[in-house]
Amino acid sequence: MRHYLKYIIPILVPLIVLLLPLSAFPFDGLTIIQQRVIAIFLLAALCWVFEPIPIYATSVVIIVLELLMLSNKGMYWFRAEEGEAHFGTLLRYEEIMATFASPIIMLFLGGFFLAMAATKYRLDVNLARVLLKPFGTDPKYVMLGLMLITGVFSMFMSNTATTAMMLSILTPVIALFGPKDPGRIAFALCIPVAANIGGIGTPIGTPPNAIALKYLVGENYISFGEWMAFGVPFVVVMMALAWVLINTLYGAEQKKIELAIKGKFLKTPKAIMVYITFAGTIILWLMGSTHGMNSYTVALIPVAVFSLTGIINKEDLKRISWDVLWLVSGGIALGLALDKTGLARLVVHSIPFDAYSPYVVLFGAAFLCLIMANFMSHTATANLLMPIMAALGASMVSLAPLGGEITLILVVTFAASLGMSLPISTPPNALAHATGNVQSNQMAKVGIILGVVGVLLSFVLVWLLHAVGHIG
Repeated sequence: MRHYLKYIIPILVPLIVLLLPLSAFPFDGLTIIQQRVIAIFLLAALCWVFEPIPIYATSVVIIVLELLMLSNKGMYWFRAEEGEAHFGTLLRYEEIMATFASPIIMLFLGGFFLAMAATKYRLDVNLARVLLKPFGTDPKYVMLGLMLITGVFSMFMSNTATTAMMLSILTPVIALFGPKDPGRIAFALCIPVAANIGGIGTPIGTPPNAIALKYLVGENYISFGEWMAFGVPFVVVMMALAWVLINTLYGAEQKKIELAIKGKFLKTPKAIMVYITFAGTIILWLMGSTHGMNSYTVALIPVAVFSLTGIINKEDLKRISWDVLWLVSGGIALGLALDKTGLARLVVHSIPFDAYSPYVVLFGAAFLCLIMANFMSHTATANLLMPIMAALGASMVSLAPLGGEITLILVVTFAASLGMSLPISTPPNALAHATGNVQSNQMAKVGIILGVVGVLLSFVLVWLLHAVGHIG
């Protein structure tokens, strides 16, 4: 029976919500359209938690249901009461469909092209080989080098792909440790931790960052370079804390270790084109205020260059993480519905948040996100919470001295990426756990400490940047 509940609950709860009279909801002025959004939101949340279908499929279902039930080109019987006061305003179907080609999706697509080209022409492995040389043979410093390199790669590549690559490099090295040497745990654990933390450093490092950018517009707009101005220092501090923590808990007994990574930089015309395009794209991202292009426009340059030159061919295109793009687009569509129908504002205004201390609201929201991110997809967590947080940040006057909407969104975004206490929390954690060198309780011990410290640190960092006028 328990097996069937994961299929029954996600269908039954939204259906009940749709059948309830408007007077049954605790919101004054709720419309039929907003009631439908609540049902779709609950369907998405329950499907992302119970996973009766793949999480990317849930995103597709969200978009289709919005087109059928909320759009001006939906089914006739869903528009039968159009024009009546309690019905609400229909969304334009073009807006819903545009979520498939949102600038955020294009930003991620550009990042995927860069990562695929770097892997195909061994730029990642060769960079790892060169960058690890200065760290010597002492296990704790070798581990520091591995974490820094993994963190840097994760800023521009998929965290999962980075973890898989680094663990494959490490497999023969971990085998050199004795069967009971804590160094085995440390080396297997440092890679997913560094990958999860490193993704926070850039807008393309992890999907929650891209989702946050959707709500950081207008006077709250943050460019690629501005994001890195606060993201990279946060990553550096968290990486140092993680290194000290892992060394303290699982310090290696072996005193010397050798890393043997074979290979050399390719000198073919296509490889050189990859190097130039990779470096050029990052420079353009960082110098947005100089050339006038935003990060979304720049992201399509490597897509065009690699397609034109055949560096990325049609077989490579099949290996792009389309599921991630679908997942993000579903989140954007969900946020669109919550915003355009006015439901997010209605919910926020129905709860007296201004009666609470802004610190309570900030920390409450961040720790709620952290807890959710440990048990479900980081992207799904950000998809669910970000529209509500954007509306809350815009409406809470007492948050203004602490940075208002921008502080709330950024702290919650960082919390989404810091959920890494369990093997199921992130794909990098799952890959590390699959090596058999790190157990769930060992992962949880490090993940919980880093998650709590990271949330507190993110609040301090964002508040300081707001105080000196760098953001907000």
